[in-house]
Amino acid sequence: MATIKQTLDELMGQDGAMCAAIVDSTSGMILGSTGSGVDIEVAAAGNTEVVRSKIKTMRALGLNDVIEDILITLGKQYHIIRPSSRKDGVFIYFVLDKARANLAMARRKTQDVDKELNF
Repeated sequence: MATIKQTLDELMGQDGAMCAAIVDSTSGMILGSTGSGVDIEVAAAGNTEVVRSKIKTMRALGLNDVIEDILITLGKQYHIIRPSSRKDGVFIYFVLDKARANLAMARRKTQDVDKELNF
């Protein structure tokens, strides 16, 4: 099991990592964050709305499924949003420099740290 700090440190070890956070999606509060390059407070609040909206849409469609991750690809960055499998209402937010990051490895690392995250 890993603490929030250990989880964030593990993510930041990835090539191209810019910042990472653990966010409570019910309140938008950041439980822990590290890195730079993104206004993490604004990003946490905005991505909380993304997660809520996707869950609402899935319910409206009658989908009986879970979100593994949400990927937002920008011109210069990847943003990975992964709802925690260990605690409802929490997600991992991970931002990477697109020119230096390996997206497949970053998604895998996000999945791996999620399994070990302890609250």
